[in-house]
Amino acid sequence: MIDIGSRPVLVVSNDPSRAERVAECLRKEGGRTTIETRGADAAALLGEGGDAAAGILVLDLSLPELDRQRLREAMGEHAAPPEPLEAVERRQIAAMLHYTAGNRRKAAQLLGLARSTLLAKIRRYELETPVDVAV
Repeated sequence: MIDIGSRPVLVVSNDPSRAERVAECLRKEGGRTTIETRGADAAALLGEGGDAAAGILVLDLSLPELDRQRLREAMGEHAAPPEPLEAVERRQIAAMLHYTAGNRRKAAQLLGLARSTLLAKIRRYELETPVDVAV
């Protein structure tokens, strides 16, 4: 199994049930596990330089706001090719839908797109599911 000792573990996923399953496995191995469902909250924890910064980070790569290129650069992988435009566009649309709490008209306006164009892109990128709104 995983030898994590007593190091703190930060699990970041916008899917609470997935995060809880991962956290439960890590707790069985002795990890002091914290779950964050918002990337910004996880970044704040890591930025504080406290307990979480010295531990293990488990990151859900399906987070829509995740900038994989910046993650690669932060991990020292500078040779990776840039993301395809479609991946960047999908992430930006998902982030805007999250920002507007799922209001597609407002998202289209902020993105500078016709509403019909945004709806087509939402279907194309399979972003049809309701956006979780953090309170």
